[in-house]
Amino acid sequence: MSQSFADNAYRLAGLAGRQLGWPPHWFWRATPAELAAVLAPPQPTGGAMSRADLERMMEHDGNG
Repeated sequence: MSQSFADNAYRLAGLAGRQLGWPPHWFWRATPAELAAVLAPPQPTGGAMSRADLERMMEHDGNG
């Protein structure tokens, strides 16, 4: 194992512990793809509800 890999693995293990609450064995069992997915920024889920959408829901519900 190269020193560069060891340094990066040590840093990422610490990050996973602090930010994700993972114990060491979770980090070492995770694949690189799993680690990248859990550390990726969240994707936007869409815009806010429009007034027309709200009015349509209120009409459909009958209690609004």
